[in-house]
Amino acid sequence: MPQIIIELKKVPAQAIQVSFSLFKIMIPIILGVKLFQELGLIKHMAMPLSPIMNLMGLPGEMGLVWATAMINNIYGAMIVFVSLSPQFSLTTAQVTILGTIILIAHSLPIELEIARKSGNRVLFQWFMRIGSALIVGILLHHIYDLSGWLKTPNHLLWVPEAAPQNLLFWGVDQLQNLGLIFAIIFGLITLMKILDFLKITEIFIRIFNPLLRLLGIGPAAAPLTIIGMVMGLAYGGGLIIHEARSGKVENRDIFFAVSFMGLAHSLFEDTLLMMVLGAHLSGLIWARVIYAMIFIFVLVRVVNRIPVSVFEKYLFRPIPTEVDS
Repeated sequence: MPQIIIELKKVPAQAIQVSFSLFKIMIPIILGVKLFQELGLIKHMAMPLSPIMNLMGLPGEMGLVWATAMINNIYGAMIVFVSLSPQFSLTTAQVTILGTIILIAHSLPIELEIARKSGNRVLFQWFMRIGSALIVGILLHHIYDLSGWLKTPNHLLWVPEAAPQNLLFWGVDQLQNLGLIFAIIFGLITLMKILDFLKITEIFIRIFNPLLRLLGIGPAAAPLTIIGMVMGLAYGGGLIIHEARSGKVENRDIFFAVSFMGLAHSLFEDTLLMMVLGAHLSGLIWARVIYAMIFIFVLVRVVNRIPVSVFEKYLFRPIPTEVDS
């Protein structure tokens, strides 16, 4: 037991270090997004999305919901959706399509910066997230349209309340969110140390290793991938950056793991948020995860055939490791 006690004593310092790395990314972006909101720029950014939403069988006005999710976050998109949805007779299929593309591409300023800090090239990650959302959205539209599935009127299970517009309330809310992220990171690091000590991490790796090996992701990236899928990039972002800098995981495995997490992350919390708006699991979970697995399976085979110089120029920028620095 003395060894585990020694490791647990390191948790506060490690949690502060990991959180600080993450907050340096999040705080400037949170302030920038708030400025965009106050200036009303998000509405203008949503205008080009109108014809694209029609390709997915959605009213053009739903582009504002998706734009809010991509630039701000899921919670903001939910507020916009609740305010707009009474104007339209949306079906469960339509809300499922909207919810699914939101889950694939949301909070992009923060999540893409986290990906960049872990070595990933932002341009590819940006195209991958938005392009994948469009592909899945169009496919789901045709599947639901041809099958007649989920054509019943949509019913909101819960209507979120709009937060006060006062800047003081907004600031307090953001501080609470940052505090929650620190608490979650503290808990994750503690849990990981306990799981490592009890050899449970090895069991998880053995369970998921066949699937990850099939996709082409190395076993060293298994814990990182699992955390991202369950907790999401925002909560697990600090750990992702830490692992990337530790030198323990190969660059290509970091790239594949972050790409996979970008398409299918926070499978519990974010999925539940979309379900309360009436979206169905067929899109939120199954379409998203199946697409992510197929995409990464193909991506791994393609990337492993290209030269290292091309990989590092367009897809991944090697970052200094803790061993190097």
